Amino acid sequence: MIKVGIAGASGYTGLELIRLLTNHTKVELSVLTSETYQNNSVADVFPSLNAVININLQSLDLKTLQSCDVVFLALPHTTGMDLLPKLIESNCKVIDLSADYRLKNPDDYSEWYSLTHKHPGLLSQAVYGLPELNREKIKNVQVVANPGCYPTSIILALAPLLKT
Repeated sequence: MIKVGIAGASGYTGLELIRLLTNHTKVELSVLTSETYQNNSVADVFPSLNAVININLQSLDLKTLQSCDVVFLALPHTTGMDLLPKLIESNCKVIDLSADYRLKNPDDYSEWYSLTHKHPGLLSQAVYGLPELNREKIKNVQVVANPGCYPTSIILALAPLLKT
């Protein structure tokens, strides 16, 4: 079983991850964090999951997350920026669902997000997580930068045209 943690499990993205991953036969959801609902069961916060999962939400704790094989960062933009380097130091595979590691160039990051990236050296390690285009790269990296919904819709529509 792959031990999975979700930092920010009580947000919209975290909830959808829980729904998807509870049906995965090789995944054990072992750590779910929520600062808002810590110490509450997932079923109490999301009654629709009552029959699916019986686990308590907990405060974000680095050591607990480091016990996972894979950690999804479903946190607001910049919130997980300092957490990701600590997780990869402990050999966790990290899938960042914010925009923190999507861009390769720190100057582009500053231009688009109006702030300086705290770990610019890690930007080049992240693979843009579109499996339709980067499936083989995603399999072999430690950091996957999940694309947003708008870029995904445009990139997937234009990719075939750019190949010709």
